[in-house]
Amino acid sequence: MNRQSRIDHPQSGIHTTVWILGDQLSHRWPEWLAHAGLGPTNTRLLFIESAAKIRSRPWHKHKLVLVLSAMRHFAQAMRDLGWPVDYRKAATFEAGLRAHIAAHAPARVVVMQPNTWQGRAFVKQLSRAGGHPVAEFLLLDSRFFLAKPEDLGASRSPLMETFYRRMRRRTGYLMDGDQPVGGKWNFDDENRRPPPRAWRASGSPLPIPNLPAFAPDPITREVIAEVAQVASAWGALDGFALPVTREDALKFCADFITHRLPNFGPYEDAMVSGQPVLFHSMLSPLLNIGLLERDELCAMAEQAYREGRAPLNSVEGFIRQLIGWREFVYACYWREMPRLREMNALNATRPLPKFYWDAQTEMACLRACVQGVWERGYTHHIQRLMVLCNFALLAGVSPQEVNEWFFATYVDAYDWVVTPNVVGMGMYGDGGIVGTKPYAASANYMHKMSTYCAGCRYDPKQRLGERACPFNALYWDFVARNADILSANPRAGMPVMALRKMKADEVAALRAQAKHFLDSLA
Repeated sequence: MNRQSRIDHPQSGIHTTVWILGDQLSHRWPEWLAHAGLGPTNTRLLFIESAAKIRSRPWHKHKLVLVLSAMRHFAQAMRDLGWPVDYRKAATFEAGLRAHIAAHAPARVVVMQPNTWQGRAFVKQLSRAGGHPVAEFLLLDSRFFLAKPEDLGASRSPLMETFYRRMRRRTGYLMDGDQPVGGKWNFDDENRRPPPRAWRASGSPLPIPNLPAFAPDPITREVIAEVAQVASAWGALDGFALPVTREDALKFCADFITHRLPNFGPYEDAMVSGQPVLFHSMLSPLLNIGLLERDELCAMAEQAYREGRAPLNSVEGFIRQLIGWREFVYACYWREMPRLREMNALNATRPLPKFYWDAQTEMACLRACVQGVWERGYTHHIQRLMVLCNFALLAGVSPQEVNEWFFATYVDAYDWVVTPNVVGMGMYGDGGIVGTKPYAASANYMHKMSTYCAGCRYDPKQRLGERACPFNALYWDFVARNADILSANPRAGMPVMALRKMKADEVAALRAQAKHFLDSLA
């Protein structure tokens, strides 16, 4: 398999096929291909929908609708620009490629590097497989990410903060020369506010703007009808209103910059019942399939700060997610794969509880988060980390089962982002490569940072008894069974010290309560 940026053309007419994948729907394709000497007169674009892929997991229905509709819209947009397009529905990707080659006999097939380990392995296998009547199989470098594994440095446990500052200097976002705007690299101390007391009052109206909704057009309605027939798909199908074109994605972004970015920073860690998005952007599903670009989002946010339309702490927090955390986990993914996916440093083996699929639990926080995922395939990052992953971490659930659940059910989940976030950050399966410590928390965190506890049958302030929040006993059971690992970590040793100061009978009672609760999940 060859990789090159300029392609030599041996013949006239359409002799090259460019296969565009479903997470590569960038408006920059004409520009990229022009640099390689490719255009509508000598190149045909190929899109393939694989029935096997569609049925390979219990994908959220909104995820299927988003990707398939966006692909079909993008293919039509390229046709409108004059590009020859072959759009195929096939049993598998390989079957679709073979059928295309049989029909059009291209001299070469060009693919941009997939963003996932499996994708690259698959393309490599295809390029080496016999039976393809094609002279060359060319691979273009991916244009979707800034970072590379070497940007992490030599440390086994690279610090995201160090990486983030390097990316700030490299890109120039929120910089005054070599120093950060405002004199600080991050504003975490301003960005961890709990929900205001007024938000906790029953029936209190929340000053949270509604997300813009985009009514399905004929293409999307056709996709929705097809997805309704996919028996393996999970989640609600009604209510799909995400953008599926670049034009609408830009409108969605502009709405965030105007209406939610100003309050994003202070409340990015807050959790509110019935609000899976709150002031978050929900741009990740669009960014991760190529409809939007990292740099344009950063530029829009910085412009809002420079023009006085959004405060620095909110803009820095947003840019930090884009060129900090997002790029960091991508670099970690490529440095640690393929072993990252199977890591299980805490030897957690419990099956994923059924309520992750049906929301049938009396724990209000978990019920609300799973319902949010069911309805739209999305909750914001703190609900993912501190509710859904936190419970699974404390309960000793297999990191691989948790990872599979997130991968299938979230509209923005792709292997490069979900695996380091879940196996690494959320479940500490990597033993401290992606995150510096296990993100384990008791009910006190939930009570402080959310409104969930007010409507729950459990009491977050009780450790023992029928009304005690399960997070409390589970937390101390987690600390007890992982005491050696935690005490060896300078950032995680304090809970072990606190545990050792407890009376033995209290510890025994907490662990017995945790066991009773976990046994009830079986």
